[in-house]
Amino acid sequence: MSEALRIGIAGLGNVGAGVVKVLAGNAELIARRAGRPIVVTAVSARDRGRDRGVALDGIAWVDDAAELAARDDVDVVVELIGGSDGPALTLARRTLAAGKPFVTANKAMLAHHGLALAEAAEKAGLPLKYEAAVAGGIPVIKGISEGAAANRMLRVYGLMNGTCNYILSRMEAEGLDFASVLADAQALGFAEADPSFDIDGIDTAHKLSILAALAFGARIDFAGVACHGIRSIASVDIAQAAALGFRIKLVGLAEVQDGALFQRVHPALVPLDHPVATTMGSLNAVVVEGDFVGRLFFQGRGAGEGPTASAVVADLVDIARSDVRPPFVMPVSQLAALPRAAAGDRRGRYYLRLNVADRVGVLAEVTAALRDAGVSIESLVQRGGSDAGDTMVVMVTHEAREADVLASLAHMAASPAVVGQPVMMHILDF
Repeated sequence: MSEALRIGIAGLGNVGAGVVKVLAGNAELIARRAGRPIVVTAVSARDRGRDRGVALDGIAWVDDAAELAARDDVDVVVELIGGSDGPALTLARRTLAAGKPFVTANKAMLAHHGLALAEAAEKAGLPLKYEAAVAGGIPVIKGISEGAAANRMLRVYGLMNGTCNYILSRMEAEGLDFASVLADAQALGFAEADPSFDIDGIDTAHKLSILAALAFGARIDFAGVACHGIRSIASVDIAQAAALGFRIKLVGLAEVQDGALFQRVHPALVPLDHPVATTMGSLNAVVVEGDFVGRLFFQGRGAGEGPTASAVVADLVDIARSDVRPPFVMPVSQLAALPRAAAGDRRGRYYLRLNVADRVGVLAEVTAALRDAGVSIESLVQRGGSDAGDTMVVMVTHEAREADVLASLAHMAASPAVVGQPVMMHILDF
């Protein structure tokens, strides 16, 4: 068997400690699959005294993570620090400049700097691996880049943030409002103290931009991802969606239409019989549709110590096997700089909810706004009046242009008969 592949790990949080556990616990199996042992020789983290539940005996400790790149006893650097810039980016650049393979779980850094890092890796003939950056332990990166490599991808979409899926699942199961479930999720450690990165869709957008680049042979365009999070989802929307045969999910969607790339993160109503709708709790699910393979469905734990560490070690096994290929399937120079698709011309069905004054003629005014914009109604439900003197109207449209639906909503919102802002959500019809 060949000499051991020596690993330096930057970041010893749950995932970093998990990598140490996986490599130690499955050492013999991993060595047989990789063709050589994989051992941790150096680590770097902020707090030396913290008990991480793993044995670090015989492993060198480095205070400055960037020093891992220059160590003679480190063949591959694993970055688990996080953040799009700062120490993580410095370490990535120094590792590749030092002629060493680099493994990361950092979707933010890849979304912002992935192309530049990929160019550096390609120029040096080095592996840059990131299976753990999207959907944790689910092998969706390998699924797209290897398993479905013969296909022209039609679209990629799914649930890529466990925190949002957990919140929406509990809102549905227990009839709770968003704020109370979020507070509980924070107390349980499922959500950060500042949850905006997750609930505003930014985390999903990072992952989506990476998957879009892989699926469509496109340059990463994180800035082109339209983000709409779940803050505005009310318990009444959850209940109405269920009554209509849907479940609300935060969906990241990317597809190419007429040579333009469309990328959006948004709450959507998903039919109850769709595989994405059955993905509950903190699980992730990603759907990839290819022209010959059809629909591929990936589901599993998208975060956490075990799943993410498993994905990191899978990348290390590839490196041990001398697997060197362009990080985004094809060289960066061949990735297409696709224009951004205009959302207004997209066609689909929509869920609309608004509160209106409980008086004669208001419903006719609402339906007229839709009619004048060329939008027809598939179903309409009007709920009883409230103590405030308003009533709730819920509608599902037939297929329509998004721009026309938005125009009708703008007209409704300007009416004195409409209380508050109307709510619109897309219906996932594929």
